[in-house]
Amino acid sequence: MTGEIISENRFELRVPATAEHLPIVRQGLRGFLEADGVEGERLEDVLLAVTEACANVVQHAYREEKDEGAVDLIAAVGEGVVTVTVVDSGLGFSPRVDSPGLGLGLPVMAALATRLEITTRETGGTMVEMAFEPQ
Repeated sequence: MTGEIISENRFELRVPATAEHLPIVRQGLRGFLEADGVEGERLEDVLLAVTEACANVVQHAYREEKDEGAVDLIAAVGEGVVTVTVVDSGLGFSPRVDSPGLGLGLPVMAALATRLEITTRETGGTMVEMAFEPQ
């Protein structure tokens, strides 16, 4: 597990894609954002959307692999805009009839973020990019 603040406005974290590591992602991101002055409802919106994105990685990305994969988080704050990217190297984004979730993660992320982009990576996996502008 690695994590570091790259500069005063950029944070990167890589953790195993397990449910046990989701609180670490959330707390690391919270600390970074609070240090950059993000607070209140906006802070909670970012944390909820990112938690949903990471939970999707845990639940879906590596479901057919023996070894757990990783989830990468990159967050930045610039000119009042918070941007967060969640990346995995798993199976990619595709609908599942047998999905174990309730299917609420994507609508929650879309409702909370100003911008949401989901990309299937050429090298495998999914990249979720979210932006949160000041309210």
